[in-house]
Amino acid sequence: MKRLLQYIRPYLMRMSAGFLIKFLGALMDLLIPWMLSKIIDDVIPTGEVPYILLWGGLMVVASGMVYAFNVIPNRMAAHVARDITEEVRMDLYEKTSSLSCNQVDRLTIPSLISRITSDTYNVHRMLNMMQRLGVRAPILLVGGLIVTMAMEPRLGAVLLAMMPLMGLTIWLISRKGIPMYIETQKRVDQMVQTVRENIVGIRIIKALSKGSYERERFDGVNAALSRQETKAGVTMATTNPMMNLFLNFGLVFVILLGAFLVNSGITKIGKIIAFQSYFTIILTAVISLSRMFVILSKGTASADRIAEVLDLPEELTPMLENETREEAASPDEFIAFDHVSFSYLGQQDNLSDINFTLKKGETLGIIGSTGSGKSTLVNLLMRLYDVSDGQVRIGGVDVRRISDEKLHRMFGVVFQSDVLFADTIRENIDFGRKLTMQQIEDAARQAQAEEFILDREGSFESQLAIRGSNLSGGQRQRLLIARALAGQPDILILDDSSSALDYKTDASLRQAIRENHQKTTSIIIAQRISSVMQADHILVLENGREIGYGTHEQLMENCAVYQEIAGSQLGDGKLHTPGKKEEDQ
Repeated sequence: MKRLLQYIRPYLMRMSAGFLIKFLGALMDLLIPWMLSKIIDDVIPTGEVPYILLWGGLMVVASGMVYAFNVIPNRMAAHVARDITEEVRMDLYEKTSSLSCNQVDRLTIPSLISRITSDTYNVHRMLNMMQRLGVRAPILLVGGLIVTMAMEPRLGAVLLAMMPLMGLTIWLISRKGIPMYIETQKRVDQMVQTVRENIVGIRIIKALSKGSYERERFDGVNAALSRQETKAGVTMATTNPMMNLFLNFGLVFVILLGAFLVNSGITKIGKIIAFQSYFTIILTAVISLSRMFVILSKGTASADRIAEVLDLPEELTPMLENETREEAASPDEFIAFDHVSFSYLGQQDNLSDINFTLKKGETLGIIGSTGSGKSTLVNLLMRLYDVSDGQVRIGGVDVRRISDEKLHRMFGVVFQSDVLFADTIRENIDFGRKLTMQQIEDAARQAQAEEFILDREGSFESQLAIRGSNLSGGQRQRLLIARALAGQPDILILDDSSSALDYKTDASLRQAIRENHQKTTSIIIAQRISSVMQADHILVLENGREIGYGTHEQLMENCAVYQEIAGSQLGDGKLHTPGKKEEDQ
């Protein structure tokens, strides 16, 4: 809640204006029963019609002011709640975008999604309700008690005696309800995760006829959420019945005592009628307060979850000069991994003592079994994670001393599981970089994507479905490669990005990259030896360790794992030189 107050502070003047209008409206609301009492007890007995019409007109004016002084601030409250929530949602989105991969892994993507959506919605409802009822309900409650005490202290004392019981009840229920709503939001995170997994994997679910299994899994998550929501809802829902119980008991005593006072001639009937009106006002105010506390409980829980993200420290901030050793860049070093080790969980190394250098314009091929650390290596190069030990340098500068914007502008990258957006082919290649049409066409041609693009209706303006689902696997990969090439990057990373390409297209792609991006340093992660065998250097990884480094010929002589991979893919009779291999293709 403290973090949310920072967003509320700039709107205090607008909120104060709304509160003032609400205050005046509440006073008018309290004035009407008193005017009714005055008319019944003092005006009507006189029989003077003009006098009666005057007081009746005053009641109509007061009613009109009550209406106006409620509608106007309610509109103001809606605008303020909207503006504050918009700022919170935008800052939360920007913060989420700047989180390190390690922080995203800890929080999980489904949780971040629900915080940006359902949690901000709960905060919006809380802000809106607090402005609508935060002034009006307490004034009606306190003002009603004050007026009733002034009109008839003995009757007012009955209602006053109920207040401590009602206050204690609301406090106890709210204290128990807020943790329940926090747990409810965690259950929402789990449901979002399950839905997200089912939607992303809908094809494989259908292909393997696992629809019933997934329905059962979703039913379990949904049932758990429903049970938690019911538990929290039932707990908070006891507020209204308890308030009604206390006030109705009070009303019984008020009616009995009022009848006795009227019968004894101590008070007048108009006061009793007015008192019942005030009782209704007080009852409405208490019910409104109980509703407000339910929404406040949800909003507070959601605000705390939002603050948890907003208050996360920047893990990948640029290091100071005295925090890292620096080496002068040499012509032989553009990219350097200097005895690098890394662990995701800080327990067991996922990469251990990786050590190599690349010159500008050279190509490094990385090959190894699944889980050997190939993708982790490029994640460290792009500083999506920080190394546990050692140093990664680009141009002689530790990547931890390069700003994120400058560092990431050096790269053109195709990740193993990359995304195409529901937009035109041109926009997917351009990706907001304002590239010229010539640059986009050249990138598509080099990525071997131009032919199938021109065959589509609309060509580069052809619309893609979400995640490019209306393209084949090979077409998606070629568009992603075109996106990476279009920005003329200093470093090109292709993480298993040609697995869906046939050998001929793969060879043509590599040839186009060599001819058109001679100054680009390339890192190619692949499962196929044919994709890396012409690289200047090949790194062989196994269980996060470097077990081979060199050219294709060198590894064929001294790396048993590479020989085994080559033998299984190329056959013993095809273990020839890269030049001969290319001719065969």
